[in-house]
Amino acid sequence: MTGADEGSSGMLLTARDIRELAEAAGIRPSKQRGQNFVMDPNTVRTIVGRAGVEPGQAVLEVGPGLGSLTLGLLEAGVDVVAVELDRGLAELLPLTLRARDVEGERYRLVHADALQIAELPSLPRAGEPTALVANLPYNVATPILLTMLGRFPSVHTALVMVQSEVVDRLTAGPGSRTYGGPSVKTAWYGRAVHAGRISRQVFWPVPNVDSALVELVRHERPLGTDAEREAVFAVVDAAFAQRRKTLRAALAGWAGSAARSEQILRSAGIDPGARGETLGIEEFRAIARAQREVD
Repeated sequence: MTGADEGSSGMLLTARDIRELAEAAGIRPSKQRGQNFVMDPNTVRTIVGRAGVEPGQAVLEVGPGLGSLTLGLLEAGVDVVAVELDRGLAELLPLTLRARDVEGERYRLVHADALQIAELPSLPRAGEPTALVANLPYNVATPILLTMLGRFPSVHTALVMVQSEVVDRLTAGPGSRTYGGPSVKTAWYGRAVHAGRISRQVFWPVPNVDSALVELVRHERPLGTDAEREAVFAVVDAAFAQRRKTLRAALAGWAGSAARSEQILRSAGIDPGARGETLGIEEFRAIARAQREVD
């Protein structure tokens, strides 16, 4: 996934296009916002192909930046809801799409913080987004992914590019060195798998970390209601806030006391001497259910 192919870029942005667009608009990638722009059309097409999106489908993209992936999605025949926080980039994207003769009804731009939005626009032809495909800002990638999955049940699949270490955390299983709260919360929504590595050289600026793709497919049936999810996530947060402690001690604050923590754990069939890193999503669900029963 290296080396932009200028001759076959089609409607996609080349490295030269990206630099010229940014220079003309006075835009510099923001390290504070975790911005690294993909400038290789071949990589964009690889990502879109791996996402498995279909013509006529509505796709959610968070952090479209200068529009590299947006154009790749549009080229594949899908319509796009793009959420962009940066004002300069939000103002530039429609101009870039218009210059490539993209019909206005094929995309909607939402200038907002992805962590704050409560609803998404429905596209005239494709309806609500059913997939999330994005190069997520590195510094807030996990919260954005979990927020989108939590707020928008119409999104059934996700393929996002993040730091390699984040992919490892999101896809880890119980007992793994990288297993933690994000692993469990991701498992609530669906099954996440590592979907490929991305060369540092396809970004501007070149990041000092490795990047990779993580793919998630939702469970056919949700594990529970929003209220149940909140209860389970509260247990997860408490368990991993002090991951070196036993669950009896780590959940003491959440439960009200160490004694009550032990009572809830035993009711759930969980060893109070175990640690959070050994439990899967079903065990955390059992603890949340046991709390309600003990109450």
